[in-house]
Amino acid sequence: MKLALAVLGILITAALPAGAWPAFVLLLAAVLSLAALSGLGLTFTLRRGWIALPFMLAAVPLLFTTPGTPLGSLRLGGWTLTLSSPGVERFLSIALKSYLSVQVAVLLTSTTHFTDLLVAMRAVRVPRLLVGIFALMWRYLFLLAHEAGRLRIARDARSARIGPRSGGTLTWRARVAGGMVGNLFLRGYERSERVYQAMLARGYDGEIRALPVASLSRREWLLLAGGACLLSFLFLLGLLFG
Repeated sequence: MKLALAVLGILITAALPAGAWPAFVLLLAAVLSLAALSGLGLTFTLRRGWIALPFMLAAVPLLFTTPGTPLGSLRLGGWTLTLSSPGVERFLSIALKSYLSVQVAVLLTSTTHFTDLLVAMRAVRVPRLLVGIFALMWRYLFLLAHEAGRLRIARDARSARIGPRSGGTLTWRARVAGGMVGNLFLRGYERSERVYQAMLARGYDGEIRALPVASLSRREWLLLAGGACLLSFLFLLGLLFG
């Protein structure tokens, strides 16, 4: 139920037209209210939402490339960048869409165990291969972090520090860091092969094994329908004001 509502919320957020400010405000209020009710806290949710910053920066050129009523100009060398009103509207809309989508994903992943998400994906008929990739990716992130910790411990055990700035020049440090990254890739690849062979030896065939998923209760169906109706209303509201 949570997975279906989260995916529907992200799709509706992405489909909202530019300038649908009432719908954006109501969506943000709904997400923050759910975060507060779930016990995550507003500070945690708002801080995690800044993951969307790269997507916001990618939309910056829209400020100067969208035709419309000019608001000002900026001269950079031989270039003259004109800030337009529709460009500002499109940029703010994309920034809000990115932020809201990340907030929904953070709320889902922070309140649901990862294995439960995998089971929910299979329950809604997500292809088995994709679910297997998600599961292995999640597992190998921790394996890479463990291998990186072992490399750091080995480096510290073989390095002598005399004074606060010992250790060579910046170029030397960059070369050592590059060698460590390459070593981490090789060690992670070799360990992933050993893990995969161990999984095959234990009967792994690409399917995530779990107990049978219980069917939704009447209360959960009502919550699902109510959430879908609320999101549909916000979408219509966005079409009206966008």
